[in-house]
Amino acid sequence: MATKARLNGFQIWNMCFGFFGIQIGFGLQNANTSRIFQSLGVEVNHLAILWIAAPATGLLVQPVIGYLSDKTWGRLGRRRPYFFWGAILTSAALLVMPNAPALWIAAAALWVMDASINITMEPFRAFVGDNLPDEQRASGYAMQSFFIGAGAVLASALPWMLTHWFSVSNVAADGGVPPSVHIAFYAGAAGLLLSVLWTVFTTREYSPEQLAAFEASERALKGQAPSAVGEAPTRTVRAYLVGGLVWTLAGLLLAAAIFAARLEKELYVLAGMIGLFGLAQLVAGGLRRADRTANGFSEVVEDLFRMPATMKQLAVVQFFSWFGLFAMWIYTTPAVAAFHYHAADTASRAYNDGADWVGVLFAIYNGVAALAALVIPLIARAVGRKASHALCLGLGGLGLAAFPLIREPGLLWIPMIGVGFAWSSILSAPYSILSGALPAAKMGVYMGIFNFFIVIPQLLAATILGLLLKAFFGGEAIWALVLGAGGMLAAAACVFRVRDVGEPRASPTESASPEALSKA
Repeated sequence: MATKARLNGFQIWNMCFGFFGIQIGFGLQNANTSRIFQSLGVEVNHLAILWIAAPATGLLVQPVIGYLSDKTWGRLGRRRPYFFWGAILTSAALLVMPNAPALWIAAAALWVMDASINITMEPFRAFVGDNLPDEQRASGYAMQSFFIGAGAVLASALPWMLTHWFSVSNVAADGGVPPSVHIAFYAGAAGLLLSVLWTVFTTREYSPEQLAAFEASERALKGQAPSAVGEAPTRTVRAYLVGGLVWTLAGLLLAAAIFAARLEKELYVLAGMIGLFGLAQLVAGGLRRADRTANGFSEVVEDLFRMPATMKQLAVVQFFSWFGLFAMWIYTTPAVAAFHYHAADTASRAYNDGADWVGVLFAIYNGVAALAALVIPLIARAVGRKASHALCLGLGGLGLAAFPLIREPGLLWIPMIGVGFAWSSILSAPYSILSGALPAAKMGVYMGIFNFFIVIPQLLAATILGLLLKAFFGGEAIWALVLGAGGMLAAAACVFRVRDVGEPRASPTESASPEALSKA
């Protein structure tokens, strides 16, 4: 029976090292985007809507890249061409972002940066599922979490390190983006490109034919039908058209209500999300009625409605988890600067000291995440993957909830320990559970669709968080972190509804030769 070869630690290291660079770019974006926007004159209540570029781009890019990478096979393999070109584009965007002379250029640079990061990052999730046998996938995703944490530590702390270790100013003479941030982005661009290229040129991939043989053997071992793809039947034309009409009308009615009541313009994003989901169903229904379904759009929409049960249950967990994370990423800088440093003026020393300290806090939680990636598999082995993930999410929720209770900024590293455990588990546990429930031929597209449930809560957060702060919390950013804590705790509770299709088991005695990957 053909099975995938077990890889040694160095091979798994090479396979995951590119994530170190990806997270350098992602970490610089998370820790400094609000700072750059505020330096260009953006008020705190409007930060969330500007961050919408990131999740909106992921919503569009990841399923497309997943679908394309499933069908790619060439000189660089299946997933690696996307690592290569995505890294080049991301590095270029990192060079542009801190030099933006106007807000619209900064927003456009964020859009390009996030699209490029998604091109590189999405196939990495499928890469682990492609190359590792079931019993090593948890280790593979844990190694990714380690590199994600390590890369983010460097990225988050880099402006602070430049200021305190190398005397680079953290205040711009003209009140714009400080020199320390400029240099951090330039160094990050180089680090990202080099680390991703390391993975591209030190790893190999199985061919589509090999993957099909492995999956057939695995299904035979589990007693499953060889052609099983999803757990739901094919969606009918009527279901597409009726569902599409309902969702489209709901979006239009919500937009009309927002206009009539003169509500905040951010709510149009929510109406647009609802309406676009309806339009997508209408287009898919029309294509099915015309018997024109041999295209990427139809396949992605069909796969969305045929998700395995495990994926649907994990989607709810992801929704609440990422709502909490996005609240933290958007609002920690203004929250800490205002609540703990009593500063709102972005040109002031106090504000920039607070922003630098947030970079250190982000480095701390990412450092904890890197170390937690080594510990969480042991916890999962003892109590199960679901209980382990719920525990980590609970620690993250309690950590965010502690921010308004701690007045001394020097003590804020303590709740970041809980956030670090949550972040590490979010990056590994859902994918470890999910990968065993997905067909190999659709690993990329389903990983891309799974990203919807990361992106949608981010879009929701970008839409409503600013409005909630303005309407109920006097515009105080610290309360956004409390709302994020609620999301984390809700996610922890939902984990127990997930059906884990099986804990890792011992590998079969018959396996593919260790040379299989090198020949692919």
